[in-house]
Amino acid sequence: MTTKTCWEAVCTVDDLVADCGIAVWTEDGPVAVFYLPHRLPALFAVSHTDPFTGSNVLARGITGDLDGEPVVASPLYKQHFSLRSGVCLEDASVRVRSYPVLLDGDRIRLAVPVRQPAAVAA
Repeated sequence: MTTKTCWEAVCTVDDLVADCGIAVWTEDGPVAVFYLPHRLPALFAVSHTDPFTGSNVLARGITGDLDGEPVVASPLYKQHFSLRSGVCLEDASVRVRSYPVLLDGDRIRLAVPVRQPAAVAA
């Protein structure tokens, strides 16, 4: 079964801060959008929720580079999450959802899953 997605507009370029994240709300829940102007691509998006604590804090994490991998360090227990894949570098069995990002004029769009209506029993 394939999951349908849509390109949801979540913020504008003016909302972004270099080398930092911002939290946005999507139909899929809270997402952290990061702007790293020294990288190509420069835009990344992962779930805002730290999987180790359940707290919505990843947009406030510190961005960096570990062996060429763009990462964000959770501000709580400092685990590093790949901004490309969402995988935790300290524990590869843990990951956050990553989202494709699109720059559309001055709008930032994320490919988020479309919620399907529940089937009605006959």
